[in-house]
Amino acid sequence: MALSNSLYTGVSGLRNHQSMMDVIGNNVSNVNTIGYKGQRITFSDTFNKFVQAGTNPTETSGGTNTFQIGLGMKTASIDRNWTQGTFESTSNTTDLALQGDGLFVLSSNGERYYSRAGAFNIDAKGQLVSTSNGAIVQGKVANSDGAVPPGNNLEDIIIDTDLKLPAVATTLIKWGGNLKSNSELTRSESVVQRGNINSSEAGPFTTQTTVYNSYGEEYTLKTTYTRTADHTYDMGWEVFNSDDVSVGTGTMSGLVFDDADSDQSYELSDASLALFDGTNNLVNIGDEELNFTLSATALTDNASTTTLSLSADGNREPNIVSGSVTVYDSLGTSHEVTLTFTKVSTNTWSWTASVPGTSTDNGVAASSTGTITFNSDGTLDPSKISPNDPQLTFTPTGGANPVVIDLDFGEAFSGVTQTSSSSVISALSQDGSASATLSNINIDQYGNIVGVFSNGNSKTLAQIMIATFSNYNGLISVGDNMYSAYANSGDARIVALGEESGSTVQSNALEQSNVDLSEEFTKMIVSQRGYQANARVITTADSLLQEITNLIR
Repeated sequence: MALSNSLYTGVSGLRNHQSMMDVIGNNVSNVNTIGYKGQRITFSDTFNKFVQAGTNPTETSGGTNTFQIGLGMKTASIDRNWTQGTFESTSNTTDLALQGDGLFVLSSNGERYYSRAGAFNIDAKGQLVSTSNGAIVQGKVANSDGAVPPGNNLEDIIIDTDLKLPAVATTLIKWGGNLKSNSELTRSESVVQRGNINSSEAGPFTTQTTVYNSYGEEYTLKTTYTRTADHTYDMGWEVFNSDDVSVGTGTMSGLVFDDADSDQSYELSDASLALFDGTNNLVNIGDEELNFTLSATALTDNASTTTLSLSADGNREPNIVSGSVTVYDSLGTSHEVTLTFTKVSTNTWSWTASVPGTSTDNGVAASSTGTITFNSDGTLDPSKISPNDPQLTFTPTGGANPVVIDLDFGEAFSGVTQTSSSSVISALSQDGSASATLSNINIDQYGNIVGVFSNGNSKTLAQIMIATFSNYNGLISVGDNMYSAYANSGDARIVALGEESGSTVQSNALEQSNVDLSEEFTKMIVSQRGYQANARVITTADSLLQEITNLIR
């Protein structure tokens, strides 16, 4: 009977070491299975029969120990190793790898499953599904405003690949930059006539130059000298706008040149010089914002060749600072808004916001103007902006609603400033956008699926949720890299990625198997030796039984 026990003990060793090899073999076969968690097997001894019961010590003798003989081994547990696997980079945005505890939640045929394998794609219905079996990833779908609902109620994650964003009309432009504090005024301040009039020619003698108003708009100033007597002229001037329409004219009569130095070079007489004392020669066309002095004190009259020239402010470029931004109407049509600043006095600048005629329904450019005044430290006080609520309004082509855009120049050192730095103006932001279609999706570390649209805008479409368990080893594997809750796993706790769960997700990556081949091969050797040793027990017990049967010979 005792030898039979040895046989059965050896059999239990063979059977359980075979189970150990099964576990090892399964681990090795899944060494490249994404999200796979390796298993381990542990053993325990089985019932031990008593050979002799132990006794207590007495006053006259010592105690004795219990004698037992074991009757073999059994499998104590088969557990999973839930340690983190390494990540493999992929080119698929919907490939996801979990960092930390937690499992993806999947739904298939009305049943809920859990997985670490994040090889997902979007199917024909827009559902985010497992590539291996089509199980649908669970989470929360955002509303039309891109807001994810609170709570942990799960639903199928569905991405509408035909999603479109309506056009949003621009209602606000925020501007920023700097206007150089020591800049020259933008408008022309002084025009000087230079050269000589040939006293023997009949004339009239004309010349012209470009002058600028307070908004930096170009005008043409023409002067004409008509001889009324020897060395005596009337000077007429006329200003034309960009459409070559006259906007102002005037005459300075009786310019007399005399030969004061008797060198046959005639220069303006003292009386004529008095005409250019800064008041009589003032050209002021208020409707056009033109205001400059006109001087001919550098002009002579003699027999030399006529050489006349006009120059405004030494031919300097007008001080114009501008920036542009694209805005949108209610139909999503784009329009170019240009904001121009010109200096009108110390610390005060005029502004003009405009759109070209190609953007308006009547084909005429639309604009609005005003002024801003800076404090002595270069900051902008909103109360010194005129008008108080600057806006640009125009009716666009194509039947869209009228566009009303608020212009925000900022305040203090936020927005537009005036310092000694170079002048530069740009739009910081505008709140409109064209209509757009979904062009791509991104998934952030918190599981938010964000749609990227053709106009560059983005909107949250859904959020992936995960499940955690009190006892992960209580889960049972159902194949296809999926697990199901079972008796000792505890209920799934549905949580969001991030601080709440302590887990994050990485897009364009897959978690690899955490099987360590070196460890598995070592265990394989141990299993093999254990199997061989138990087989030896059986053959030895068989030999002993053979000897016993030979006793009857």
